[in-house]
Amino acid sequence: MPTFHHPLHRSRVPTPIIGAVFGIVLVLIPIFLGARGYLILISLAGLLIVVGGVIAVAFMSFAANEVRSALGAIVRMSKQPPRRADDLRQDVANFVKWSSQVRNNGMRQFEVAISASTVEDPVVKYGLNMVLGEYSPDDIRSMINTAADASYEREIRPANILEAMTSHAPAFGMVGTLIGMVAMLGHLNANMSGIGSSLAVAFLSTLYGVLSARMVYMPAATRLRQEVERQRARHLFLAEGMAMLAGKKSPMYIQDWLNGYLRPEIQDYFGANGKSAASAARLKVVGA
Repeated sequence: MPTFHHPLHRSRVPTPIIGAVFGIVLVLIPIFLGARGYLILISLAGLLIVVGGVIAVAFMSFAANEVRSALGAIVRMSKQPPRRADDLRQDVANFVKWSSQVRNNGMRQFEVAISASTVEDPVVKYGLNMVLGEYSPDDIRSMINTAADASYEREIRPANILEAMTSHAPAFGMVGTLIGMVAMLGHLNANMSGIGSSLAVAFLSTLYGVLSARMVYMPAATRLRQEVERQRARHLFLAEGMAMLAGKKSPMYIQDWLNGYLRPEIQDYFGANGKSAASAARLKVVGA
């Protein structure tokens, strides 16, 4: 039986780091080929105008805790996520196991088993609590979907903030350019030595604004939006699994239904990706 390797195990270096290094190298190569070197790209004044202005506008426009979450997403962008949200094999295995426990031991014994286990996911806890409360499958599906929609609306706001920061950064780059040009004009009839530094602030501010927008804020917003959308898809998947668990569907039925949410190469049939209760039952049927 062929073994499928998850894409995350191919490289331990986070892909955002690879992309950022590649982009920086492309920017610096023309500078190193010149005579002045990379030091001509450094302007503390321009950096403060762009970064400080963007963050200030963000705090003026949005709630402080949401802005902090957006800035935290920039830091998390350099880290590889421990698990893809669309890799739901463990969730499928859990539903198959729980279905087997419910059908073999009854709901009360299943409650004892769940109480003894350590379930940390709040959505899974919420769903299992409704299953143990003997809500109807339709009610469970509706309530988890409602919770998923509410969670999505909360979690997507930092991504919207980052997208707003993407549009603000070039604008503050232009502000820095205007400030530098005004300072340069102010030195024309006085000290000519200040023209060079003023021009540096003027042009580097625009550079900082464009680079930060396209290489920091936009990638962080896109990455965060993908994470939130994947999490929402998983919540909808959990809603379906909990509804079938409450309906006391067989382990084989649950596995076949939930396999439709998985990528084809990781779908579990005949125990290809682990000996689950449904796989064992399927093998008995085939071998009969």
